[in-house]
Formats: sequence, C-alpha cells, structure tokens
Amino acid sequence: MSAILVVEDRKDVRLSLSILFEDNGYECIEADNPQVAQIKLKAAEHEISLILLDMNFSMDTTSGQEGLDFLSWLQKSSFNLPTIAMTAWSNTDLVVQAMRLGANDFIEKPWLNKQLLHAIKQQLDLSCLQRQNTKLKQQLSEPCQDEYQWRSPCMQVLFRKINAIAETDVGVLLTGDNGTGKSELARYIHEKSQRSTAPFIAVNMGAITETLFESEMFGHKKGAFTDAKHGRVGRFELAEKGTLFLDEIANIPLSQQAKILRVLENGEFELLGSSHTKKTNTRIISATNANFTQLIEQEEFREDLYYRLNTIEFHVPALKERHEDIIPLAEFFIQKYASKYKRGINTLSSDAERALVAYHWPGNVREMSHIIERGVLLSENEKLSIDDLHISQQKQALATDINKFPFMTLQQAEVSLITQALEQTKNHIPKAASLLGLTKASMYRRLEKHGITKG
Repeated sequence: MSAILVVEDRKDVRLSLSILFEDNGYECIEADNPQVAQIKLKAAEHEISLILLDMNFSMDTTSGQEGLDFLSWLQKSSFNLPTIAMTAWSNTDLVVQAMRLGANDFIEKPWLNKQLLHAIKQQLDLSCLQRQNTKLKQQLSEPCQDEYQWRSPCMQVLFRKINAIAETDVGVLLTGDNGTGKSELARYIHEKSQRSTAPFIAVNMGAITETLFESEMFGHKKGAFTDAKHGRVGRFELAEKGTLFLDEIANIPLSQQAKILRVLENGEFELLGSSHTKKTNTRIISATNANFTQLIEQEEFREDLYYRLNTIEFHVPALKERHEDIIPLAEFFIQKYASKYKRGINTLSSDAERALVAYHWPGNVREMSHIIERGVLLSENEKLSIDDLHISQQKQALATDINKFPFMTLQQAEVSLITQALEQTKNHIPKAASLLGLTKASMYRRLEKHGITKG
C-alpha cells in the first residue's frame, strides 16, 4: 500500500483527504505544518511514496511562501519523492516557482476527487518507472553465451546434481580452482530456476573496497556521505526476486561479514544513511577457490557465515579432470571466436590436438578460451596448429622452472612468490596481486599474515 503524506493545516481538509485516500487503497499520513512534515519524513522515510502539500498555512494564508520554503528544503534533502502542490490561492507565478523547486504537479482547491486521484496515480506510476530505470542502468551482467554441452563423466554427474536443486531456492556454494567456470554454472542455475525471468546480478566481492562495501551491497541515500550526490540501488535490491551471485566470497572483509550474515539469516538490511529496514527476496549463489577450513581456523572467515552459504556445496572439477571435453571444448571456442572475428578457421591440426590433451591447464577453461581466441586471431591457416597455440613453449618453460625451483614448504613458497611479485612490480601491491592471480584484498591479507613489508 502506497503512503501519502498530507501537509495541510486544516483538520477538516485532512479528514476529507484521509477518507478519500483510504477508500482508494492508499495510506494517509497527516502533518498540520511543514515542520511536522519534516519530522515525519525523517521518521518514516521510504514508507512514504508521495507528498500532497498545501502551499498556504496559518502564518501566511495567501503568498504560498511556507510551501515554497518546504519545497526548497525537500529539494536539498536526501528524499526523492513526487510532490503535488495544492492551494486555494493559485496564481501563475506561484505555480512556476513551485515547479522550479521540484513540485511535480499542481492542484487547485476545491479539488475534484477524480482529478486528484488521477494525478496521484500518474505520479506514483512515474516514480515506479524511474526506480526501475535506475535498476536497469546499474545491471552490468552480460547476456548469457551459447552453452557448451559437457561430455566428461564428472561434469555430467555435477549437472545431474545441479538440475535436481536448480528449481528450488536453496543457497548454493560453488568451489573449485580459478577459471573452472563457476560463474557460468551460477548463471545456469539461475536460468533453470523459477526466478529465471527476474534479474541475475553478479558481483565480485574481491573487487569491492571495505569503505564502499555497504554502499555497493545495500545501496545508499543521496547525501549519505560526502560524495553521495545521488542515491544508489544496492546489489541486493537489484537482484530482487532474482539471483545474487557473490563471486570470490572468501574475500569479504571480516568487518563486513556480519552484515552479509544478517541478510542471509532474516533478509533484512538498511540503505547507507537510512534507518528504515528493507526486506529482500533473493536467492544467493556464491563461489570461491579458497580453503574455508584454513580461513576459519585463521579467523579470517566467520564459521556461521560459511554454514549459511553452503546449504548445498558443489565442487567444480579442474579442466585436466575433464579429459573427454578438452578437444570438443577447444572446437567450441574455435567456432565461437571464428564467428566473432569473422575468421575462416574451423578445426584443429592433429599436432595441436595432441598438445591440448598433453597440456596440464593450470588456468582451466578460462585459459583455454584465451589460448584459442589468440590463436584464431593470429593464425594464417584454416586449422589451428601447435605453433598458433604456443602450448609446447609454455609447457617447456614451466618444466624448466620446476626443475630449478628448490624444495620448500608451501608457506615458504608463498612468501617467496609474494616477494618476487613485489620486486617485479616495484612494490605496487595491486599489480603484484594481479600477477599472482589474487585480489587486492587477498594480497593485503597475505602480506599481514606473513609480516611482509614493502621495500
């Protein structure tokens, strides 16, 4: 039910409007002057959908200045509500001033019920469309690509399990190495669910800084902080009635994990700068390549949040475990990129097939996609050859590096790699993190864990 704030000093007029609105399915909130209206707005906030403002009050019954002052205050505030001005002392100059200060419509007293109700419905519908447009502009997820049909037994087993739960609203945690295709699986689950016609919103948790976390996830009001010149719709609200995919879930800062846990437990959150509690109706799918057991033991991840996330947990196999898919998947990518770049390449040479099968695929499906794309772009032949793929050189280089690498513990190896990455990037932490395949947040945690300092 939409709530209308009526700002009017005459009690009999407020009563008449209250009866009219309640008979037509609206809730009426009354204020006998602009100062009381400001208090009620701050207390109720998003419960109010529209303001019906009398322009003249007991202090000055003809000029409309009190109404104009309220409109000026409203325009500078964080409230973004449609406002209909109303007065028995209407004149062209007052109407123009009111419109310049943000009034959306103007009604003269005595009003016609039908005309007033039509104006209210029109403004509420327009406000709803504007909110929907804001949501659509913020949805950055790309359209789903054509699907590859997996042939390997391990992937067929995985898809049977996924199909069994896809139509439910159960939370899903996808685990596995980087590049195994967890994002694509999350979208597949959404498309097979009963929420498939609603939004699928994906967010990389490792890319959100701690200071912007609440704004990104829950949204903020205009004026909530220094640079908040406009309101923002958060990811939970964008995904309303749909699916929210939290990628790199292990990278949520420990200080923010309790806020995510609260939403998962009772569906409640507040916009930054607001005291009004919102409810969300969203399915959560999350993904990670992290070792949660280790993170929980090191007190870097809340155990209760982990159990909330992994109602159903699926492990996504590495590409080297999907032996039957290597050549068909490569051919799938050839067709995809040959079509995209309008190249006349349609298959693999026999030596390229052997190289693909023998390769260990540390970067999994993502690496294969990049290798094939580069090959399609640079090849001058109708078939991709081993020279186009550059796999043998990569494999040989890796084998040489492994032979030279001294035996050490995993912790020593991690410290050594982080130190080398910092030296190579001249202590530029974001670049070093990218070089190691880590997010910036993960890199900072490892620096703190091992006591590594820059320089």
